[in-house]
Amino acid sequence: MTTELPKTFDPAELESRWYRHWEANGLFRPERDGADPWTLVNPPPNVTGSLHIGHALDNTLQDILVRHARLKGKDARWVVGTDHAGIATQMVVERQMNLRQQKRTDFTREEFVAKVWEWKEESGGEITQQLRRLGCSMDWSDERFTMDEGFSKAVLKVFVELHRQGLLYRDKRLVNWDPGLGTAISDLEVETRDVKGSFWHLKYPLADGSGFIEVATTRPETMLADMAVAVNAEDTRYTALVGKMVKLPITGRLIPIVTDEHADPELGSGAVKITPGHDFNDFEVGRRAGIEARDMLNMLDAKARITQTADGLIPAELLGIDRFEARKLVVARLKEEGFLIPHIDKEGAAHDAEPRTIATPFGDRSGDVIEPWLTDQWYVDAATLAKPAIEAVRSGATKIVPKSWEKTYFNWMENIQPWCVSRQLWWGHRIPAWFALDGRIFVAESEEELAGLVTSGSPGTGVDLAGGAILIVENEQAAREMQAGNPDAVILWQDNDVLDTWFSSALWPFATMGWPENPDATLGGRYPNDVLISGFDILFFWDARMMMQGLHFMKAVPFKTLYLHGLVRAADGQKMSKSKGNVVNPLGLIDSYGADALRFFMAAMESQGRDIKMDERRIEGYRNFATKLWNAARFAQSNGISASTTLEPPAAQLAVNRWIVAEAVATVQAIDLALADLRFDEAANSIYQFVWSRFCDWYLELIKPVLQGEGAEGAEETRAVAGWVLDQILVMLHPFMPFITEELWSKMGPRDHELIVARWPMADARALDPAAAQEVDWLIRLVSEIRAARTELNVPPGARLPVFVRDASAETSARLGRQEAALARLARVDQAAGEVPAGGSLQIIVDEATFVVPLGDVVDIEAEKARLAKAIAAAEKERDGLAGRLGNASFVEKAKPEAVEKARTDHAEKAAEAERLSAALARLG
Repeated sequence: MTTELPKTFDPAELESRWYRHWEANGLFRPERDGADPWTLVNPPPNVTGSLHIGHALDNTLQDILVRHARLKGKDARWVVGTDHAGIATQMVVERQMNLRQQKRTDFTREEFVAKVWEWKEESGGEITQQLRRLGCSMDWSDERFTMDEGFSKAVLKVFVELHRQGLLYRDKRLVNWDPGLGTAISDLEVETRDVKGSFWHLKYPLADGSGFIEVATTRPETMLADMAVAVNAEDTRYTALVGKMVKLPITGRLIPIVTDEHADPELGSGAVKITPGHDFNDFEVGRRAGIEARDMLNMLDAKARITQTADGLIPAELLGIDRFEARKLVVARLKEEGFLIPHIDKEGAAHDAEPRTIATPFGDRSGDVIEPWLTDQWYVDAATLAKPAIEAVRSGATKIVPKSWEKTYFNWMENIQPWCVSRQLWWGHRIPAWFALDGRIFVAESEEELAGLVTSGSPGTGVDLAGGAILIVENEQAAREMQAGNPDAVILWQDNDVLDTWFSSALWPFATMGWPENPDATLGGRYPNDVLISGFDILFFWDARMMMQGLHFMKAVPFKTLYLHGLVRAADGQKMSKSKGNVVNPLGLIDSYGADALRFFMAAMESQGRDIKMDERRIEGYRNFATKLWNAARFAQSNGISASTTLEPPAAQLAVNRWIVAEAVATVQAIDLALADLRFDEAANSIYQFVWSRFCDWYLELIKPVLQGEGAEGAEETRAVAGWVLDQILVMLHPFMPFITEELWSKMGPRDHELIVARWPMADARALDPAAAQEVDWLIRLVSEIRAARTELNVPPGARLPVFVRDASAETSARLGRQEAALARLARVDQAAGEVPAGGSLQIIVDEATFVVPLGDVVDIEAEKARLAKAIAAAEKERDGLAGRLGNASFVEKAKPEAVEKARTDHAEKAAEAERLSAALARLG
């Protein structure tokens, strides 16, 4: 028995109701003993995060695949969890503390970390509730956190194992240093902005007094730590100067002139000042020049204030000053001492510097300018780990989709640099390394293991301790104080740094599955995961690192397929950003149009290799699509159509029923093929066209005469077929629009299971019926042609007209007989015999037959011809004008891209309009 549907479709109420039902009844992970496992891990969002439009795209695509696999009968598991987000979370908690006039340093490390855990339990994970609103069918019963006990154990094991294998080490290198946060940050956390700045030209005197060499810089304060001047070996201007020394202004430091390919003879003077401790390019130049990292000069402290260099040559009056204040003082002194070369503008006026727009790195959270800073950090030997990951993609063990991203992947992996994995924070996985006063470092998974290392020694430590005590203190200062009173003890302190969150999340595909406790190499058939859906922007930060760690520790790739989607951009194609004010809130879109409409928009617009332009009108259109399906179900209920009782299609004799069954099966095939190739747009378009055009616009109209007594033969067959097809629609559409489909499934009749765990339709080719397809397609073409002609010629919608048929084959005549009622209802024409009455008429050709429709007094033929001729002339004029603009190379090259694109679109529309109107005029003879 069906439950009558309300007249109005209200997404909000049914979405919250059905999600609670699914989760409460364990339907996201139903018991399926013996079923093939199918696994997908969700990129863990920050525990501090909230749902943005990129999340909406990423998770919609994942949910489509998960629901499809579940409907296919697989033991589908979508692993869900959140990332502890070291920097972001610590900032949130510190900000709250500041409101209470507190600072992190008012507490011990343990006390502060406890406060972060309190915040996490009370306020963290808001995004998990927002993912529920989107309809994500995740395995919430086993929700993970990158700092939960099991995951943390895996993180520590990986760190220790990599260190023992020589693949993780401590080194002094340049990092992206955020002075505001006081920590190193990853490239992903650096936001480059174009800012108005200056370009200063300086002259450095040669030490022998024979002249000067000119250099230029956007950061003149860094000259306080310059260690060389580089010129190109091919630059003959400087051949005689190579090897000579320069005496730096202000510090008086003597530095050599060296050759290096980094110096471009075509840029500026061709000579470059080299500050290896404060510039990434200069760091490499310094190393090539034989300067060891430990010997590179550092002139900044952790707050980016001037500090004394190792050679003690920075004047005392500059020490302790902020870098930007120091810049002003350095420039003033250079000018005063005659070492600043003025910039002469177009009017001949002199200025201290040349104005430039400079790409400047900022911390995406602190908003501070990032400094390249030379510090001791922990690094992973990424080059060694990358080799198997490169081969895995080359061999096809992991397939990257779209394939075009392979080139980018190989280029980055083949030129990969050591990976800095330490961060100067309190919240996160504390690095399991302990320091001794004599410079030794012990790495262990626990303090118990540490004690064993210290007392027994381990390869490379040189420890030989027989009986002395081991004492662990807070820091180096405490160790020195403790050592004085305990000369025979080994005093250790743990590294204060924590691990980069990308280090821990790189273990997500296997550490969430029970590793390292689970000895099964496949982790119960769930490793490798079946697919990973990811934004291309984290290909290197996360995807590639999962490949490296998975292959190293599991000896297999972490996922069989890696799908990289594009960005969701603003309607004008610009990247969304808060500063531009063009960010779209997906929750607001869900409030306005429902989650199903937003999800379908994401799927329909997701074309491989392309970004998505936000278009709220399309989302509204997909809400209308859901409403159309809702109304189709209401029509079905009002005409005695209910839930199907069979998985197989009912037997059918009527051509229209055989046709719709075949169309349903063809749609199943199309969706399966599209999803297998991760063509989300093609899959969405297939079900959309079938539901909107085939089922709603044509099938339901074609069966009305049968259902409503205008030829009742076949009514029961038609109800059975219509109910079966509607069921197939609900199952096929469910991965894209889960809420409305589950609601309709429950209301169409008694069921023994929810739609979410139903069976995916069988794509049985035996159901395809070429003869029925040909007949109904013929009918649709004929009705469409008549309708179009009536519209073009302004025939009143209610007017019934006769139609005469010429040159019809026996098959066409038979079809006309069988489809007489449908033609009369849909095209509002009645078949007539005999001679065509004199006067104007329109003619339509479909296949071999000509259909003549006398217009009589319904249309003023001459007036209509005149109207069409005038409309054709106007359309052709606009078409030709646009063609002229597009043929003008100056317009195409100089106009804004959106203006050119609009001209092309308008030209295509006017050309089509002229062609359509010309065809209408031709029909009048």
